[in-house]
Amino acid sequence: MRNTAVAWLLPCLMLAVPMAQAEPIDELKQLKMQLQLMQQKIEKLEAAQAKAAAERASEQAAAATQAAATQAAAQALPQMPEPVSNSRSDANAFNPQVSFVLNGGYNASSRNPALFSVPGFALGDSAALADRGLTLNESELNLAANVDNSFYASSTLSLPAGGGINVEEAYVQTLGLPAGLTVKGGRFFSDIGYINHFHPHHDDFIDRSLANRVFLNSIFAGDGLQARWLAPTDTFLELGGELLRGDRFPGGGAARRGTGSWDLFVHAGGDVGFSNSWLAGFSWLNTTSLGRSSFDNTGAVTGTFDGNSTLAIANLVWKWAPNGNPVDRNFKFQMELFGQRQGGAFNTLSYQSRQWGGYVEAVYQPVHGWDIGLRHSLVFAANRGGAVLPGGLFDSAGHRPNRTSLVLGYANSEFSHFRMQFSLDKSQPLTDYQLGLQYIMIIGAHGAHQY
Repeated sequence: MRNTAVAWLLPCLMLAVPMAQAEPIDELKQLKMQLQLMQQKIEKLEAAQAKAAAERASEQAAAATQAAATQAAAQALPQMPEPVSNSRSDANAFNPQVSFVLNGGYNASSRNPALFSVPGFALGDSAALADRGLTLNESELNLAANVDNSFYASSTLSLPAGGGINVEEAYVQTLGLPAGLTVKGGRFFSDIGYINHFHPHHDDFIDRSLANRVFLNSIFAGDGLQARWLAPTDTFLELGGELLRGDRFPGGGAARRGTGSWDLFVHAGGDVGFSNSWLAGFSWLNTTSLGRSSFDNTGAVTGTFDGNSTLAIANLVWKWAPNGNPVDRNFKFQMELFGQRQGGAFNTLSYQSRQWGGYVEAVYQPVHGWDIGLRHSLVFAANRGGAVLPGGLFDSAGHRPNRTSLVLGYANSEFSHFRMQFSLDKSQPLTDYQLGLQYIMIIGAHGAHQY
């Protein structure tokens, strides 16, 4: 039995051994085939890379050839000087910025405006009251822009209701001078006092105060030069001076070979907490007049003055806004005090004077868009000399002219304003009750106003 089992196992073992040997042989063949496939793929990738490199080399060679040809052609042309690059930093895409200010309204008064005068004072040609009835007031066209990285230029043309065009301002101003210096040249509103250098559409009231009209002819301007220095301090501190032609009231005649007026001013200001800020200043104006004319409210000449005058101005402004945000609520207190001395001849008669005046005003905005304001202004004079005749221009007869105004304003936006103003004018012994309505529309890009 045992021999029979062995006889059956031997043939089975002989069959199994070749099968066990066949499996490793098949795996080796598969590995060889996979290696061959990977080799083929590697060869194809290397061929593709070589072809791409050849194409890039060909493109670079063609580009180099084209650049060489272009350079050769450019060298063959006449050489032009390269333009000087002047960088600009315009606030608007359109250069220059252009704006147009429309100003109109209605005026009513209990007394004839032609009878207006201020006893004790000789007035300039722009101190008069507005005419009665519906009127188009003086409108303005302004163009302003940075000329380049060193200069800024601005021009304001005024269009009076009676027609014509006047150059109100036209000046150039430096940018980026070292040590906080700024120089301005041309025709400009003087920086003496506070409100003088603003255009009328900036004001909170329809007209300027009685003191501004008497001492500065509403706005004092001139042709000349201005220099300002901004101190490198935490508190705002600015000092400046101007040399002007001297042909504008309170000057006249362009004396001293066209340098008849000069002035000095200092401004200082800062913040008090988060909600309050202030600005104060002092100015000194010296003028020499040759044949300076004065006028009544009809435009007729009342006389001429030859002599010297000095004017001192002190000003203070205080602003409040919750957390410094004036959009919805704000309050502004503003005042200016004037003191003037004059000496010379009026209509060839001796004339000396000491004159004082000022105004104080407050404007409150309780809600967005609406504001209400109150202003009181007064002036008085102490005159002497042969030109002071009883009942004449310089005889104040003990009267102290004053004027009180109440204004209600609405601004639909920063470009549209409406105002109604009631004034109690006691410039003369007889009181004049005045009502004014005003609209102001600003078209185009108009820069932000100063403090």
